[in-house]
Amino acid sequence: MTVKYIESLKFTGKLPENTYLSGIPSIKWLSEEKELIFNSDITFFVGENGAGKSTLLEAIALAAGFNPEGGSRNFSFSTRDTHSELYGNITLSRGYMRPKDGFFLRAESLYNSATYIERLDEIPCGAPFVSDSYGGALHEESHGESFLAIVKKRFFGRGLYILDEPEAALSPLRLLTLMRLIGDLAKNDSQFIIATHSPILMAMPDSEILLFSDGGIRPIPYRQTEHYQITKRFLDDPEKNLAMIFSDNAD
Repeated sequence: MTVKYIESLKFTGKLPENTYLSGIPSIKWLSEEKELIFNSDITFFVGENGAGKSTLLEAIALAAGFNPEGGSRNFSFSTRDTHSELYGNITLSRGYMRPKDGFFLRAESLYNSATYIERLDEIPCGAPFVSDSYGGALHEESHGESFLAIVKKRFFGRGLYILDEPEAALSPLRLLTLMRLIGDLAKNDSQFIIATHSPILMAMPDSEILLFSDGGIRPIPYRQTEHYQITKRFLDDPEKNLAMIFSDNAD
């Protein structure tokens, strides 16, 4: 069964002219086309740095009620207010089902989320430590271990899960583990929206890849992505590619 907690998003506001948002082609395209449709339970946002992937992902998370720095809808901490006003200009079109669970997981702000979880443990309430449901003391684990612990222990299924560049925390082997976890959760009525640069992760079966570029936002087959092509070309002949990179004629 295909589950859509977010079926599409519509641009319902007006793109501010005095912010950096107006200079991002994919966001400008969205403001003109007005709608972005999600056709899979697992959607990847891909594109170059600065293409607007994380900006739109963050806006979706905020519009869905998540904390800007990550966590569940119950997380209320803030270390620095840096999110854009884009979330106030989009409306999410929801499916007929409502998620029972949800999480916004950002590799770059995982430390802040782990600190917030530890502080919840310090609140006397007579209940087991909150951190137990996240796999234990996250600060005592590596970045990658704590990231996977949250997915394994805290993602319950029947949820909306938004991940921002999870490959920043994970080795290639752990990325394969994450793919299996995502696949199992998707079978358990979950929806994922993920911004990534990883050609490993975006090979996920039954997913859709949306390319953010100067031409806007459009679906793209896996093997046509620049991420796949550059990685394959390099791994096919690393010596030749390194020679080209470090030659005097390289730009």
